[in-house]
Amino acid sequence: MNWTFGLPALILALLAVFLTKPGWRWFYIAGATSKRDLTALWAYIKLLLLTKKLEKKNLTIADIFQKNAAKHPDKIAIISEKQAWTFRNLNEFSNQVANVFQTHGYKKNDVIGVLLENRPDFVGIWLGLSKIGIITALINTNLRGQSLLHSIVVAKCTAIIYGESFADVVDDIVKEIPSNVALYQVNNDLSTPLKSAARDLVSLLKTASADKISAAVEHNSHHDKLLYIYTSGTTGLPKAAVISHSRYVFIAAGIHYTLGFKQNDVFYTPLPLYHTAGGIMSMGQALIFGCTVAIRRKFSASGYFVDCFKYNATVGQYIGEMARYILATPHSENDRKHKVRMVFGNGLRPQIWAPFTERFNIPKVGEFYGATEGNANIMNHDNTIGAIGFISRILPQIYPISIIRADSDTGEPVRGPNGLCQLCKPQEPGVFIGKIVPGNPSREFLGYVDENASAKKVVHDVFKKGDMAFISGDLLVADEKGYLYFIDRTGDTFRWKGENVSTSEVEAQLSTLAGYRDTIVYGVIIPNTEGRAGMAAVYDPERKLDLDSFAVGISKVLPVYARPQFLRFLTKIDLTGTFKLRKIDLQKEGYDPNVINDPLYYQTCTGKYELINKEIYDMICRNEVKF
Repeated sequence: MNWTFGLPALILALLAVFLTKPGWRWFYIAGATSKRDLTALWAYIKLLLLTKKLEKKNLTIADIFQKNAAKHPDKIAIISEKQAWTFRNLNEFSNQVANVFQTHGYKKNDVIGVLLENRPDFVGIWLGLSKIGIITALINTNLRGQSLLHSIVVAKCTAIIYGESFADVVDDIVKEIPSNVALYQVNNDLSTPLKSAARDLVSLLKTASADKISAAVEHNSHHDKLLYIYTSGTTGLPKAAVISHSRYVFIAAGIHYTLGFKQNDVFYTPLPLYHTAGGIMSMGQALIFGCTVAIRRKFSASGYFVDCFKYNATVGQYIGEMARYILATPHSENDRKHKVRMVFGNGLRPQIWAPFTERFNIPKVGEFYGATEGNANIMNHDNTIGAIGFISRILPQIYPISIIRADSDTGEPVRGPNGLCQLCKPQEPGVFIGKIVPGNPSREFLGYVDENASAKKVVHDVFKKGDMAFISGDLLVADEKGYLYFIDRTGDTFRWKGENVSTSEVEAQLSTLAGYRDTIVYGVIIPNTEGRAGMAAVYDPERKLDLDSFAVGISKVLPVYARPQFLRFLTKIDLTGTFKLRKIDLQKEGYDPNVINDPLYYQTCTGKYELINKEIYDMICRNEVKF
């Protein structure tokens, strides 16, 4: 009617909205999170525009890289302790690789495994193989024996390329490798003798053309398979997760846009290039966006910021354990001498987040979470301490990820009376899932080479009959604003030294070494340490097991991160009870000699196991023992 009537009416209407659903709290949360959500939304739009453009042009990673190589051929692409490769160098080397393996009869969709430490050649090899349609299986360099053999067989490799430092490792299993698998050795020194009838790849490359691929090849598709990256799971042995060209772009470009990376950034990563973090998130910045990436063969805590200064790095990569090791080094002039404006990674504990950024003068942290094979990938881009990402409270439909109620032990969804899954409320822990939409690079689930293993990671009839979602197996919790925090892993896995460890695989190996004695493996917490350390309880009431021989055997069959840090020799075992309940009881007791009468041991830095007494236990609790 007029403002004297209309204004009070408007105020009353707003009050009515605030006091009813969604209530005033919704407006507060919307205001507090709008900048965060809009930043992510804009990054997501740019990501979708890029992926649609590349899909329309049907471009592969090699196609995208060659455009960058033509644009700035003399710019450094990859730099390491001993080498600095320009985009031209990398392109020419990859052409030589393509020509060698094409002349040797390899063709599209063949699989070749690569077992090589961090070096520019590593990238050049799989990039070159991709140019002729070969899928490269990036094998974890920590694997030995049956685990290594399994990785070769499960991917159906037709050849293995390995560095001279892994010659003995391959030689140990060469008689068990299928006869159709050819061996190629990469030597640093041409005088190094070859083992196991391997071919000398370095010599072969020297005679191959570097200008272009000599013979015509069938062009790859944007959605073709590019890499197999191995990941651990509850079934034990490594599983080969499928990475397509489109998936590679989505992972690398997603973090690029969300965290605001720039083309003139120099990235530093000491992480292994056979994993998604180093091999896609960092290396993808060079291949897709033309950035420079500095790598290191092996992580050094004291050398981290020395390297950052040396290479003029502006963005550094970490995993949580690394940040703690770096923070534990003595203060030095290199702490703030660098140009790093941002670090990104996963697993930075809330307790060391602030001390780390303050000591090393890091303005921004980008914390991410996701599985190599999964589609439920999230990111914390606004420096919220401890958060691994967020779910939008304003526009949750834009990026369909959720936390559902589940059994914390098995990870199985808890369904309602209608048979569908149930969403968790704020502060209620649950399992993290991502809706599957085939054909959408942000929502598709490519799974593993093993289709049975893939099926186990998919849950059906989630929020309506017929829909599907990738189930992570991780317990997360969301706060009122939608920030997500990691709690733990479900099932029989634990995370140690940045790797997922399967208890069933370790149990099988240890039981064999222990003369097939009953063996139970589980993860235990060490105060102020990331993840869970492996502990094995072996039933040996008469103590007949030779501990020194056992330790040597463990070092031969298990990678470093999977070796138990603690041993308990059980004098009795409840064979009539359920194995699961007994494991939980053992896990709760941990390695405390104050409550355990069984003999307890811990692994020293030499690899031997020493007895845990009350004094040693107190030292472990005070972080005076290194693991």
